Amino acid sequence: MIYIADTADIAALKDLYSFFPLGGVTTNPTILKQSGLKLSKAIEEIAKIVGSGSIHVQMLSNTTEEMVKEAKKYKEYFNFGDNFYAKIPVSIEGYRAMQILKDAGINITATAIFTQQQALVASRAGADFVAPYVSRLDNISSHGIEVVSDIVKNTKKFDLPTKVLAASFKTVDQIHRVSMAGAQAATIGPELLYQLVKHPMTDISIAQFEEDGKDLYDI
Repeated sequence: MIYIADTADIAALKDLYSFFPLGGVTTNPTILKQSGLKLSKAIEEIAKIVGSGSIHVQMLSNTTEEMVKEAKKYKEYFNFGDNFYAKIPVSIEGYRAMQILKDAGINITATAIFTQQQALVASRAGADFVAPYVSRLDNISSHGIEVVSDIVKNTKKFDLPTKVLAASFKTVDQIHRVSMAGAQAATIGPELLYQLVKHPMTDISIAQFEEDGKDLYDI
């Protein structure tokens, strides 16, 4: 599974990239607001950290024409190559924009997905990634993991090149379950990324090794 950081916290990203094998970064207006950074500064700093990894930027416009203009402008402004992904919501205007952007050679991440059919339509419209929201589905008494599983099954059944980028997590267990359901990628906040690689038994094991070996390693 490809791990992607869902944040615009530059300090956290620098630390995470020092040890975590991340495949890129996703952003949206809410994340930018939390970071206190304007889009231009945030993406500029993220690009320095990510290198050749993927950068997924949310479009703020709500019409097809403006979404297309926005995506093209960002790609040119930041001098992005193939690592740029325009995040497009699965609205009617968004589906139109996806097809136009795909024809223009711009990568697409379809976002704000809550149903298997929304994801399937986005895949047919040219989305490279489809991003179902796991916790938000669970919060409305739906079943986020099942929706992810159904989307994965569809992409395989219909031989679609689209990857599933699971999003919106509250627990490490949710990340584990979307991985087992076959999601090719997950975008995860820094707090959960740190938790993902930790376990108290690992800490105990390391401490025991240090204690047992302190008088034995003589080289």
